[in-house]
Amino acid sequence: MSMEWAGYTAAAMTTLAFVPQAWQTIRTKDTRSISLGMYVVFTAGIAMWLVYGIALGSMPMILSNIVTFLLSATILGLKLKHG
Repeated sequence: MSMEWAGYTAAAMTTLAFVPQAWQTIRTKDTRSISLGMYVVFTAGIAMWLVYGIALGSMPMILSNIVTFLLSATILGLKLKHG
C-alpha cells in the first residue's frame, strides 16, 4: 500500500495550519510581533523544501510548499514594508 496518502494528509494539515496566521497578517497588515529573522529563514527553508520536493517528484511536497511559500513570502513582504 502506498504511503502517498500520508504525504498528502501531512501536507494539507501543515499548510492549512499556516493559513490563519497568513490571513490575519494580510488582513490587518500588523507585523509588529513577527520576527523578521524567523520569516527570512522560514521562507528560505520552504523554498528549499520545494526544491527537494521537485527533485524527488513528490507532489504532496511540491503542492504544499508552493502554497506555504507564497503565504510566507507575502507575510515577509508585509513585514519588510510595514515593519
